[in-house]
Amino acid sequence: VLDDGWFGKRDDDRSGLGDWQPNEAKLGCTIRELGEKVRAAGTAFGIWFEPEAVSEDSGLYRAHPEWTIAVPGRAPALSRYELLLDLGREDVQDRLIEDISSVIRASGAVYLKWDFNRSISDRYSAALPADRQGEFDHRYMLGVYRVLETLRGTFPELLIEGCSSGGGRFDAGMLYYTPQIWTSDDTDPIERLMIQYGTSMIYPVRAMGAHVSASPNHQTGRKTPLHTRAVVAMSGTFGFELDVTKASEAEKAEMREELETFRALYDVLQFGDLYRLLPPTDENCTVWEQAAKDGSRALLNVVRHTAHAARVLSGFQVQGLKDEAMYRVRMVREKDVEKLDDASKALFGGRTVVSGRALRTAGLYVPVTRIPEEYEAFQILIE
Repeated sequence: VLDDGWFGKRDDDRSGLGDWQPNEAKLGCTIRELGEKVRAAGTAFGIWFEPEAVSEDSGLYRAHPEWTIAVPGRAPALSRYELLLDLGREDVQDRLIEDISSVIRASGAVYLKWDFNRSISDRYSAALPADRQGEFDHRYMLGVYRVLETLRGTFPELLIEGCSSGGGRFDAGMLYYTPQIWTSDDTDPIERLMIQYGTSMIYPVRAMGAHVSASPNHQTGRKTPLHTRAVVAMSGTFGFELDVTKASEAEKAEMREELETFRALYDVLQFGDLYRLLPPTDENCTVWEQAAKDGSRALLNVVRHTAHAARVLSGFQVQGLKDEAMYRVRMVREKDVEKLDDASKALFGGRTVVSGRALRTAGLYVPVTRIPEEYEAFQILIE
């Protein structure tokens, strides 16, 4: 995914927004050639836009200051050095459709990250008389929908990912056009436990944008194992968003292992029924389950919050299985079994076979390791 900075005079966050012409001097080639190079390497091409925003230092703003949302006679409120375009205006919609379509067509992009990094303020449209300013919000959203509807119709294979940051736009209306939405810029896996827990009350796992980012986390400074970051991200769209060139060979090998796990369990991870077994407010850990709709298997995801000298046994009942069926219980990663104490090793080592009724009523407990670690994570497969 080609991120912010590929267009116009976009050398910092004070300029360039709205000028969606590729900066070939910066790219070193045309956007078409770049897309071809990426595909030649065996990877699909995606691109970042923030269509609704405009910088005061941009060609678009100098040509059409009346296209911005601003109250006459008042200095507009800048946020992130941005103003917002009035998408209630058809001429603004047409310009965005033309600019975005041109770049997608030239680059061959199959993914578009639609960012929306600030809330709307100074609600006023220069295109409406004073007695119709109350229509502003409704007209604005209809304009956003028209742009998205046109893009989806023109490029039916294009995946558009929306964004919840700034505008807080994680809603059913946008989900119609953007089947996945970036859940939060906060990618710390421990904070994400609560973020994704709350979001999952309304939205399916496969709608929640979630990535493995670097450790220490860029916002919290927290250090967490790569496996923990992966387990949390797998309860979303899953991907890696970090500098792979800085990863060690061991980390790269673990990344490949996590990818293989995600692919092997894709159906249950993305389309299974979600059960919240222990919430993030639990003293010890968070546990959630994803169960195949036919009851054939379930994946338990466990993330420990803190390490305690006095072990706390957290129990839970497994849901979504068939009472009369017999299931084998095992760790997804065999190397995790070696970390367990003897009792947990016997239970989760792959030799336990138990009925769905027993798992639903008596349940299981969180695996106990010989030496507790903060923020450790486990995946347990029941099939």
